[in-house]
Amino acid sequence: MKPVRKAVFPVAGFGTRFLPATKAVPKELLPVVDRPLIQYAIDEARAAGIEQMIFVTGRGKHAIEDYFDTAFEIEHDLNAKQKHAILEAMQPTKLDPGQAAFVRQQQMAGLGHAVWCARHLIGDEPFAVLLPDELLWNPERPCLAQMNETYQAKGGNVIAVLEVPEEHTSRYGIVDPGAADGAVTEVKGFVEKPKQGEAPSRLAAVGRYILQPEVLDILSEGKTGAGGEIQLTDALAEVIGKQPFHAQTFAGTRHDCGEKAGFIIANLALALERPDIADTIRAYARSI
Repeated sequence: MKPVRKAVFPVAGFGTRFLPATKAVPKELLPVVDRPLIQYAIDEARAAGIEQMIFVTGRGKHAIEDYFDTAFEIEHDLNAKQKHAILEAMQPTKLDPGQAAFVRQQQMAGLGHAVWCARHLIGDEPFAVLLPDELLWNPERPCLAQMNETYQAKGGNVIAVLEVPEEHTSRYGIVDPGAADGAVTEVKGFVEKPKQGEAPSRLAAVGRYILQPEVLDILSEGKTGAGGEIQLTDALAEVIGKQPFHAQTFAGTRHDCGEKAGFIIANLALALERPDIADTIRAYARSI
């Protein structure tokens, strides 16, 4: 069983829910406290042993590439002013030479299409997919690390899931579950955004995947699904029964930063964990 060394970050979307801010700033660079969303995803990937980060970008996303580059002028200035704590905080923004790769998605044709755009960089290896606007928070045991443990034990494909309210199942890819062993559930089927009342469970995919390269062959067929887009969940449904497939229920807190309320809540929640600002934030929250 090959180790998971590569991770794909689909970051080509327009971020329309955050306009007008995202007219100039990629959604993935919007900060939660003082780190952009994409940094949290990269940190999670590193904690799981990922060696190569593959960014699927689009027009206007060059700032993401700049973010992970070396900022010589800033670092020189901070060194001269002996602001070593800030310099240390900037270290995670640097990726090693050759560790980052960027490929362009010319049209917004679905998550499956975005992953397929990275096929030549993925090659014949298992790979992870992380959606940066899903901030899955467990700094002691990050989500992808939890999934990697299951992958090493079970092989095949692993997705992260959480239980959602019944009335919200039509918003997600929903697992048709088989046998469960603690936090790990066998996946018998997968339904993308089922109609209200027709979901096979409440286990919803939450933006983290460990996949075998065979799924790329299915995506290459260009089949469209919900919304007229190439859906990753549809391709995953075709490998069920051919390869091991399990769902890992994430132990941690999910912040849906793809919409405004979730993004604000994430900022508040993570700020309250920061000893340098928590007291001020808590006092203000109590005052209102």
